[in-house]
Amino acid sequence: MDWQPDEQGLQQVLQLLKDSQSPNTATQRIVQDKLKQLNQFPDFNNYLIFVLTRLKSEDEPTRSLSGLILKNNVKAHYQSFPPPVADFIKQECLNNIGDASSLIRATIGILITTIASKGELQMWPELLPQLCNLLNSEDYNTCEGAFGALQKICEDSSELLDSDALNRPLNIMIPKFLQFFKHCSPKIRSHAIACVNQFIMDRAQALMDNIDTFIEHLFALAVDDDPEVRKNVCRALVMLLEVRIDRLIPHMHSIIQYMLQRTQDHDENVALEACEFWLTLAEQPICKEVLASHLVQLIPILVNGMKYSEIDIILLKGDVEEDEAVPDSEQDIKPRFHKSRTVTLPHEAERPDGSEDAEDDDDDDALSDWNLSCMQGMVPYLPELIPHLIQCLSDKKALVRSIACWTLSRYAHWVVSQPPDMHLKPLMTELLKRILDGNKRVQEAACSAFATLEEEACTELVPYLSYILDTLVFAFGKYQHKNLLILYDAIGTLADSVGHHLNQPEYIQKLMPPLIQKWNELKDEDKDLFPLLECLSSVATALQSGFLPYCEPVYQRCVTLVQKTLAQAMMYTQHPEQYEAPDKDFMIVALDLLSGLAEGLGGHVEQLVARSNIMTLLFQCMQDSMPEVRQSSFALLGDLTKACFIHVKPCIAEFMPILGTNLNPEFISVCNNATWAIGEICMQMGAEMQPYVQMVLNNLVEIINRPNTPKTLLENTGRLTSPSAIPAITIGRLGYVCPQEVAPMLQQFIRPWCTSLRNIRDNEEKDSAFRGICMMIGVNPGGVVQDFIFFCDAVASWVSPKDDLRDMFYKILHGFKDQVGEENWQQFSEQFPPLLKERLAAFYGV
Repeated sequence: MDWQPDEQGLQQVLQLLKDSQSPNTATQRIVQDKLKQLNQFPDFNNYLIFVLTRLKSEDEPTRSLSGLILKNNVKAHYQSFPPPVADFIKQECLNNIGDASSLIRATIGILITTIASKGELQMWPELLPQLCNLLNSEDYNTCEGAFGALQKICEDSSELLDSDALNRPLNIMIPKFLQFFKHCSPKIRSHAIACVNQFIMDRAQALMDNIDTFIEHLFALAVDDDPEVRKNVCRALVMLLEVRIDRLIPHMHSIIQYMLQRTQDHDENVALEACEFWLTLAEQPICKEVLASHLVQLIPILVNGMKYSEIDIILLKGDVEEDEAVPDSEQDIKPRFHKSRTVTLPHEAERPDGSEDAEDDDDDDALSDWNLSCMQGMVPYLPELIPHLIQCLSDKKALVRSIACWTLSRYAHWVVSQPPDMHLKPLMTELLKRILDGNKRVQEAACSAFATLEEEACTELVPYLSYILDTLVFAFGKYQHKNLLILYDAIGTLADSVGHHLNQPEYIQKLMPPLIQKWNELKDEDKDLFPLLECLSSVATALQSGFLPYCEPVYQRCVTLVQKTLAQAMMYTQHPEQYEAPDKDFMIVALDLLSGLAEGLGGHVEQLVARSNIMTLLFQCMQDSMPEVRQSSFALLGDLTKACFIHVKPCIAEFMPILGTNLNPEFISVCNNATWAIGEICMQMGAEMQPYVQMVLNNLVEIINRPNTPKTLLENTGRLTSPSAIPAITIGRLGYVCPQEVAPMLQQFIRPWCTSLRNIRDNEEKDSAFRGICMMIGVNPGGVVQDFIFFCDAVASWVSPKDDLRDMFYKILHGFKDQVGEENWQQFSEQFPPLLKERLAAFYGV
């Protein structure tokens, strides 16, 4: 017998669905509470699917909403659905995928995919065969609904569909999809291509076996009337260019001709997709050979596409020259996200062999990749091009000025590599003028470009600091809301780039009054505090003792922000119906500024800490559910440990277990900061660290041995720290203060320990870590024997160790050599790369 709803229950659910469409927040709260109550009853989900699939008398938005609430329930607790409920939902989905309404079909498709993504593809063996079977239906709606669901499954589970876990259903699905490339409905044709497209980049075997048919079918659709189909054809060809260029080469001439037409397609989405083709082709070695003869056609088309239409110009306010007095509308200001403080080590060493692993991070701002690859071809023209672009900075059209700012920022790296008077000085002078431009768009572009230039130029800017600060401070009085936020960033970046050079009375008197004035104007709940706090954090770190006169009110407010946020979070947890959830970014940014103060003021922060309850608050923050809060807490803990350990020490017994449980590489930045804090605590505790070693050591050894720890965070130089460098330093420091406890595990970590630290520049952290490793080798020399070559390599990475550390290295190297004897040592050192051999002979006489 099929499940049937109770009439009264059904009316209650329908009323709830109607209420949930109300704009009133009080009503919304009641709805949320009611949903929580109803979710206690498993068959509530039966009612939801019933409304979606069977109540055809209801309006579509209500039915669809019912499906979306069910989807959220599936996402949150599908595992606890009783089997009859789960079976009823699955059955209803498959029976109604051909609903007359396209909205309902799409909702059912999303529901099917959500169930499938909960690991249910294996537990719902009839799903794929039935959907594929429904594609043959004479009824258009059924075919389209089934295809919509299949496309979502292909997007979400492409790898699984090509795996043995499901007996490789793709072997049946791909040929099936290919049949529909010729279907009479454009929507179906489009679904079919989109499904196959999901498997190109992974080179799925079933697709590779049918690759020629696929390409043939794509060519047949080249002049399809439907823009969505043309867009998917373009997308397929772009991906094939990356993974199976061998199959396209015979047809390359016709493909290029086709893409020339599509780049001018009257549908903008198709034209945009076609533009990707030229970018991808440009990265192929074959590019020059196949494209040279077509450039005559391509260049005018691309240049034509660059022209702004009348509408573009109006939208870009390109016809407005002076608008600096017009206040910004709030919706123009994008939300900003604070990046929590991340501990990095002071720069990597240049590698002895001159190679560098530079990996780009995903940020649009990371220009290193762009600079290195595409820029090489431009370098010969830059000496002429840069002066021309600098001239464009004073063009009469605001759009030209702003684009010139943006373009020049892309070449900042090259500009800085030339003698300063040649390009850096003129570029800086002109950019500073544009920062004070009368047009808001130009101000924004100039300010952003200047921040990029600061990152590249670093201390090269020191001679011009007075002039730079005059300009940036003047901009404070000139800028509207949106550009003020960018100005904070430019000031923070300046502080990061020139560091302690900013600590001059003359500079401090220019910079601090306007910053403090803004600080006093902003309320505690104003999100503009984020960029200002970030900026002040950089300034405090750079000014060091120069920040002392301003530190007290800044410190107090940060503590207040943390306290308020924690209190609000607690109220929300206890009474979610009465209180809003807090925006924890306030707390994160405040913790990071406190870190900046501790780092900048050093011992001077001690009195501030003494007069506040920050250690109690830190104890709570370190246990917060949000990883970014914990990440910033551990950074602050490490900085306070260095600055005023007297206040940290009484809390160590409570703090260490929390640090231990956060050594979880799943949250790499949290883990990194916790690890670093443990290392700093070690150095202060000395032998008193003994009771805590076992609490953290196993996790640290596990982390350092992880084969694929993601690359950590970009350094200030744009280089990457080896992912396990911080765990390696902390293990070394633990061994330094408690060698007897750590040395027995030496063999389990010595190899990754050495490879992590060979790339770090000489500094205090590296020094303490290597002292630790030497002491552990003294306790357990057998632990290093098998991997001694790695130890030799790590020792050779030192440029100038302190004399007593050099003696430690000398004793260990000579001790090993004497132990194995001259002949064995000769054989052993034959394995050394020539450079390593030379360095060890020169520095240590082995």
